[in-house]
Amino acid sequence: MREKVEAALNMIKPILQADGGNVELVDVTSDGIVKVKLTGACGSCPMSQMTLKMGIEQTLKKEVPEVKEVISV
Repeated sequence: MREKVEAALNMIKPILQADGGNVELVDVTSDGIVKVKLTGACGSCPMSQMTLKMGIEQTLKKEVPEVKEVISV
């Protein structure tokens, strides 16, 4: 599942990088929790939680149905 998550994140990264941010995969648990770290401009952006839930989480759930939740660490 980790490989599928990494592939899906690679689809999202160019969008974040265009705004000076990025996302790093930290861990994928066996129960479908994906832990990521928002970096660059995303790390300090007040809208980062919306980006995390509405952008990253929705995309990952669509591409990798086993994903239950995405959290920032």
